[in-house]
Amino acid sequence: MLEAFGRVLDLSPPTIVVTRSLPVPDSVVHLARERGIPLLRSARSAVTVTHELNRHLERAFAPSTEVHGTLVDVYGVGLLFTGRSGIGKSECALDLVERGHRLVADDIVEVMRTSESVLIGRFRPLLQHNIEIRGVGVIDVQAIFGIHAIRMQKRIEVAVELQDWDDQVDYERVGMERRTTEILGVEIPQVVLPLNPGKNITVISEVIALDFMLKIYGYDAARILNERIVKSIRQSRRLKRYLEQDQE
Repeated sequence: MLEAFGRVLDLSPPTIVVTRSLPVPDSVVHLARERGIPLLRSARSAVTVTHELNRHLERAFAPSTEVHGTLVDVYGVGLLFTGRSGIGKSECALDLVERGHRLVADDIVEVMRTSESVLIGRFRPLLQHNIEIRGVGVIDVQAIFGIHAIRMQKRIEVAVELQDWDDQVDYERVGMERRTTEILGVEIPQVVLPLNPGKNITVISEVIALDFMLKIYGYDAARILNERIVKSIRQSRRLKRYLEQDQE
């Protein structure tokens, strides 16, 4: 056994894990110590240890970045609010939390790509679940609203960009145009919201989340309305041709 273990150590593994709490002879421990290779032991099975280790390594080496914005879980949909500093991202998040939704991160969102198409956002450990409200200061969302008002992390599914209203811009009104943005090579839907006095961004954000869920289930209101309009036009044309040809 010692000779076989020595051949394994000749391959210079980073570490060796003994599973199921199997006993390790002192001679094996001494040989591993001589080679400077860590020898670990776990009560779990080899399959479980391998699975947990792979998951940890995937997260440790996953591509990551930081985004200036606010991430909120709205009806189970991760909305990433972006926009210039002071435009109202934190205020919108605070209003959503007050309505029962959950804050993930404010100001700085740490984003990690866990697969080819999945982006996970979480808070920066130093900031945690604090929100800075201009004129008020920093508030602790968990302390004020309770544990149900926060999340440790959330998949980012829709990017909501807040912009100042510009009369020269022709904003989308029907919803047929599909905008996307890219983070770490992953494209996600993007909604641009122009801000003007009186607009209820909180309710609109809830509608964005619900509309996204409907589209996931195959219901697209803009597409259905467009099909209805096209069908109505075709029926009107058929009726017009029939009446023009009717000589009775």
